[in-house]
Amino acid sequence: MGRKFNWNTASLVCLVLAILIGAPPRTAFAMASATASSHRAGAVRSGASRNIAARVAVLKSASRTTLARSHAAATRAGRASVAGSLRRTGTASLRTSALYRGRTRFGARAVLAVSRTRHTFERFTASSFADNLTLGDVTAGEDPVVRAAAVEALGNMNGTALAIDPSSGRILAMVNQKMALSSGAEPCSTIKLAVALAALDEGLITRDTPVNLGGHYTLNLTKAMALSVNPYFETLGRMLGFERVKHYANQFGLGELAGYNIQGEQLGIYPDTELPAAQGGVGRMCSFGESISMTPLQLGALVSAIANGGTLYYLQHPQSQEETTGFVPKVKRMLDIAPLIPEMRDGMEGAVNYGTARSLRANFHEFPVLGKTGTCSNNGTRFGWFASYADTPTGRIVTVIFLEGGKPTFGPKAAELTGQFYRGLWDRSYFQPKAPQMASAYRTDRSARATP
Repeated sequence: MGRKFNWNTASLVCLVLAILIGAPPRTAFAMASATASSHRAGAVRSGASRNIAARVAVLKSASRTTLARSHAAATRAGRASVAGSLRRTGTASLRTSALYRGRTRFGARAVLAVSRTRHTFERFTASSFADNLTLGDVTAGEDPVVRAAAVEALGNMNGTALAIDPSSGRILAMVNQKMALSSGAEPCSTIKLAVALAALDEGLITRDTPVNLGGHYTLNLTKAMALSVNPYFETLGRMLGFERVKHYANQFGLGELAGYNIQGEQLGIYPDTELPAAQGGVGRMCSFGESISMTPLQLGALVSAIANGGTLYYLQHPQSQEETTGFVPKVKRMLDIAPLIPEMRDGMEGAVNYGTARSLRANFHEFPVLGKTGTCSNNGTRFGWFASYADTPTGRIVTVIFLEGGKPTFGPKAAELTGQFYRGLWDRSYFQPKAPQMASAYRTDRSARATP
């Protein structure tokens, strides 16, 4: 190399440490050379020792910084990898939620939920807005107050709004009937209602049963429902198996017409075979509803059965005031779910109070609303669902809002519109008790007739 060096211990230490922190060979050699030169210059031993100690401290500090940066990079890569594996959530993009638990050396062990950011990994081609949504709707037999509130809430969002009396199956209002009666769409996370009922009925869980989601992390039904935790319902799906999942889904009305003589109603799809394992299998079917097509009427009938204690009614849409006056409920079948409904209630109410549907509370909080959101996408079109029932002063009412479109379309938006719907009914005094007024009028009338 043209020069000879008197390599001593300090020189070798510098060379080794420089190599460990990834310094280029030329830099490592220069550092070692400088140390050797200082010794050849006859530096005082104590001063040389202090110099070496200072160099070692600097190199150790640099090494720690490099390792920390490597660790941070690995953590970010690990998070991105896990989050990326949860595809087709329908959100604009994915970032880890506060539900990270049990970190490994290079990052989080498991991602239990996702939340939304402004970045997008998917290009949406459908529009979230449309004009003339009510064109062609048949409204003569609907409740005019309910319809007005539903039309106002939906606005120009490309979607449909459905309101049902769960005690009879009567459709009180159906806005954008063309979409409501279509062949439906992927149910997204609203499928979790059926999956939870199936797992409860099979005795696999109660609302408080901790379900292991990997490592040492467990979650119960209440939190999983409120926060819409996909791995929880994927686990339930695998525990149930495809045949049992399909059996319960069919019992709850998926895969069959929900209405009775409703002209134009189309049939959704519940497949006869499990989704291929490469696409997520039964777990994916139970968390996103992938390969399933559900109609707003089917979801409305199921939520009505939850709201009324287990009666699955045929939904009926009166076409005139005469049909409304002579309305007769028609029962499709009885579901043995009454003991299970209290197990579902906390999770569905939690969705509105602190979970995925909390946007509803921005517009309405006068009485309890229980529901489930759903968000997913397919071929550039995004779907947003929210199905709910409310404990009103005059009884229960079921609503389903389904949206199609692009980035502005997702489940929490449907929940927000549902809050606007309930607000519209409240402002129109729809929930004012009517029976006492009728009784008072009856007593007044009797008194008038009894007066000489």
